[in-house]
Amino acid sequence: MLCPRRHIKQMTTDQESSIINQIIGGDTQAFAVLVDLYKDLVFTLAIRMLKNREEAEEVSQDTFIKVYKALPKFKGESKLSTWVYKVAYNTSLDRIKKNSRSYNEVAIDSFTENQIKTLDNALDTLEKKEQQHTIQYCLQQLASKDSFLLTLFYFDELSLQEISQVMSMEANTVKVNIHRARKRLASILKQQLEPETIQSYERTRN
Repeated sequence: MLCPRRHIKQMTTDQESSIINQIIGGDTQAFAVLVDLYKDLVFTLAIRMLKNREEAEEVSQDTFIKVYKALPKFKGESKLSTWVYKVAYNTSLDRIKKNSRSYNEVAIDSFTENQIKTLDNALDTLEKKEQQHTIQYCLQQLASKDSFLLTLFYFDELSLQEISQVMSMEANTVKVNIHRARKRLASILKQQLEPETIQSYERTRN
């Protein structure tokens, strides 16, 4: 359903250790490299959570400030990227709590796997640019955590274990939540896609 974005360049463990040591040693250029590597992703995750561009930009800045200050405490128990995502997630949660905002939950319809597959196929008929626009719009309609989960899993291709580290939940719970979020997204997509597009694939499958 979701087309993975271009995956960010992954650093080796040695490269991570090197850039962390350089940053701790006061190398601002090394920190600029780290920011450049993760800034687009951090902003995407923040806007998924906050639904507001200005606040997402502020949270992104706050995230990298926290990353810079906390780097000396980073023990390498996870990938550096996973740790950065976790900081972005927690910073976004803090902002949501501060704002005391609540976002609309989309009810899980009684979608069958076949119906979800039909929607997947219908999406494939759209031009790539239109498809991405549709998906991005629908993701914005989801609750913050649902949108965040799907972004990590489908767009950034994190494993269930990595997402569990980011969001501090069991991998099995992550799997269940992703399945539920996908159903909610399917419900929204069904409202956005042209009925004729869906029906044409239903006829093709019969």
